[in-house]
Amino acid sequence: MANNITSKIELNVELDENRVPEKLHWTAQDGGITNEEAKAMMLSVWDSKTQETLRIDLWTKDMPVDEMKVFFHQTLVAMSNTFNRATQDEKMTATMKDFCDYFAEKLELKK
Repeated sequence: MANNITSKIELNVELDENRVPEKLHWTAQDGGITNEEAKAMMLSVWDSKTQETLRIDLWTKDMPVDEMKVFFHQTLVAMSNTFNRATQDEKMTATMKDFCDYFAEKLELKK
């Protein structure tokens, strides 16, 4: 019988009186992260029973818009890389990366 290993990722959200996130902290002890502050997060979970993606998207009220644009761009690039690793679909990966370049250009993120 194999020993299963469990890893825990913890997210803590501090809300204001209107339930708007003021502070986000996360811990992933296996990754050496303990109670690190974050300004935004996106979490996607696949529900195979319903065949749909469940999502949690949060950002603090002091997350600057310019940083949010960079966060989205970097997330899109990471999703392209993950898509490639998961599917080995080089053609669609290239299309996704082209969109990432277009996104960055339109938001004037790349100089």
